Amino acid sequence: MAVTVSDGSFLSEKGNHMEQIKNQAREALAELVAVANLRAGDMLVVGCSSSEVMGENIGKGSSLEAAEAIYEAISPLLAERGIYLVAQCCEHLNRALIMERECAEKYGYEIVNVMPQPHAGGSFATTVYQRAADPVAVEHVRAHAGIDIGGTLIGMHLRDVAVPVRLRQRSIGQAPILCARTRPKFIGGIRARYPEGEVR
Repeated sequence: MAVTVSDGSFLSEKGNHMEQIKNQAREALAELVAVANLRAGDMLVVGCSSSEVMGENIGKGSSLEAAEAIYEAISPLLAERGIYLVAQCCEHLNRALIMERECAEKYGYEIVNVMPQPHAGGSFATTVYQRAADPVAVEHVRAHAGIDIGGTLIGMHLRDVAVPVRLRQRSIGQAPILCARTRPKFIGGIRARYPEGEVR
């Protein structure tokens, strides 16, 4: 089946669905980056179940096509702001993370030896690994913000203190999304004073 798009050309139903996924991912990430006040050099962790995006149960219908659509939507947005994209692998790789070597070296993370694939790491991590300039895997990060697409449980890779972020865009494809930013801990007691506004 084909559908007509605004310029009069045709897209397959599947192609149209991938464009919708791209648009949803782009909108969600743009809002999260703004709300979290992310800056150059910060890390944003993405956990993504491409199965859930496509309406399947997590781990049961991995889709490189959906993963690539999401990557193509969010990667330029992060790159132009100098924000590191960190992709969480699935449980089969113990939720290890894929990132650029530059990021791992900047933050002093120990590099481990593994290469994700769609059914051991997940389609999104595989896509990030394939598209990165110099990809490496690490076991733990403390990211400044994150987006969980489809219930992948990214909380273990966020800095203290994680603050939920409610976005206007509530899903990508069929997958619900949950987002978080982080902030420094407030310490001290009744005599403590804090700067105006929220310190990052």
